Amino acid sequence: MCLAVPGKVIEIFEEAGLKMGRIDYAGTVNNACLEYVPEIQVGQYTVVHAGFALSVINEEEAVKSYEAWEELIETASQSGDGRYDDQLQTIRDLKENVEDDD
Repeated sequence: MCLAVPGKVIEIFEEAGLKMGRIDYAGTVNNACLEYVPEIQVGQYTVVHAGFALSVINEEEAVKSYEAWEELIETASQSGDGRYDDQLQTIRDLKENVEDDD
């Protein structure tokens, strides 16, 4: 099972004959292979696992995923020790970035 966080494609390029993309996760940008999703375009969201984009999702699906992550992290953080504060803020930033694009 893949528990990946959606990211937004901000650039598409070719590297060594492969379709590649730069994926933005609220300011953290990583490269991923886009060969499994050849239809993907800049501005769309994807779920990446082990460096490969596995699916194309729309903004609504991305927000739903962020909300599920937010709920999970909030539940885990009920211990009150603050160890999940950074993860919770990252998810909230991701969700906010999608909502700002609307």
